[in-house]
Formats: sequence, C-alpha cells, structure tokens
Amino acid sequence: MKTNLMRQVYHNYGWKKGEMLKAVVFCMGVTGLFAYFFYRSILALIPLSTIGLAAFGLIRKRKMEKAREELAAEFRECILAVATSLQAGYSVENAFLECRLDMALMYGEEAPICQELKLIKKGLHINISLEELLVDMARRSCCEDIAQFAQIFALAKRNGGNMAEIIRNSANQIGRQIELRQEIQMLLGGKKMELAIMKIMPFGILLYIDVGNPGYFDFLYHNFIGIAVMTGCLGLYLGAYLLGEHIMKGIMAEMA
Repeated sequence: MKTNLMRQVYHNYGWKKGEMLKAVVFCMGVTGLFAYFFYRSILALIPLSTIGLAAFGLIRKRKMEKAREELAAEFRECILAVATSLQAGYSVENAFLECRLDMALMYGEEAPICQELKLIKKGLHINISLEELLVDMARRSCCEDIAQFAQIFALAKRNGGNMAEIIRNSANQIGRQIELRQEIQMLLGGKKMELAIMKIMPFGILLYIDVGNPGYFDFLYHNFIGIAVMTGCLGLYLGAYLLGEHIMKGIMAEMA
C-alpha cells in the first residue's frame, strides 16, 4: 500500500521518552561490569563494547515483542467492539471508526491500537479500502493474530456472510491464543527467575571472594596468561548465557 501516511513499523521499535537513555546506561553498566570482573582494565571497554551493543539489540528486540503482544491484545478488544457496532447496524468501516473512542477510554490516546485506528480513519478518507489497511497493519506489526484476522476479513468481505459473527469468532480465537501465551509465560516464570539468578551468580561469587580476600585474583590480571584464562572464562560465560536463552526459547516453542 503506497500512501503518504505516517505508519508505525513494529520491527523498527520507536523508543519512548527516556527509554533509549535507560537502555544505553544499562548497556554501559554491563560493559563496565565485564571489563572490571574479567580484565580490571579501562582499555577492555573498547573490545567489550560489542557486548554492550549486543545487549542493546536484545533490549530493543524484547521491547518490540512486548509492543506486538500489547497490540494483539488491544486489537482483540477492538474487533469485539467492532462486532458489537455491526450488530447495532453500523457498516464495518464505520464500526472501526466508532470503536476508537472506546479504545481511547480503555487504553489512552497514545496506545498502539488508537494510533492504528487513526491511520485507518485517514486511509478510509483517501479511499483506501479497509482490507488493504488491515493487511498493511498485519505486515507492519508482524503479528500472526492480526494477519489471520486480515485474511479472514478479506475472505468474508468478498464472499459475504454474517460479518459480526465472523469478527466475534475471530476475536475469541485471538483471545484464546493470547491467553495461551500468557499461561506459558506464567508457567515459565520460575524457570526464567532461575536462569536470571544463574546469570548473575558468577559475579556475586567473584565479588564475595574479592571482598573477603583482597588481592586473591590479582594474578589473573595484567599478564598474558591471566588475560588468556579470563578471556576463556568470558567465552564460557557467554556460551552458557546463549545456551540458556536457546533452551528457554525451545521450551516456549514446544509448549506453544
């Protein structure tokens, strides 16, 4: 769809006020933590900045995933409101236009769904079909739930049928999928906490020994053998971190 409308692209996360600064400070802290515990050298910050950049990318990715989940949940409520309006006699286009007020009351004017409904309103006013607008939203959001609804809506619009019932059934299906993902997140909450503890435990142990026995690790720093050993330990730690994340993703995929 080629238009001059300003559209949010959900695979290119738009940072909210203060979010980027917090993320940058956190990543700088992570880089400094690695530089201190593994090398005790300011110069180590230069090569270790790659870890900080990777951490920044991971934060951005997780925020994008959260934004997509929020949009999917808000979209479900939106199409439930649309189905209610259709039963009251509105056309499907007007039903989408009218439900923006309900969504603004529920989530606020700045919510992703309200921004998308504003975009739909602008698109309809310049004669872009609702089917195109929904397909465009699905493409930009990379949200499977919205993509499925857009396909069902396009087929229903072409072939006819009880649009209100079709939309309500789609909303219920999206709701079940969202609830399933939330249940999976709750079931894995304990495992995620264990993984988080395992990530910080090595640093806690090193700090405890270092404070209790000052100079105990001095032979591991500022010499070739010590740097090689600590680099190997860093590689093992990063490998264990990535393996833990991979296992967690695999478990979530299987449960889904």
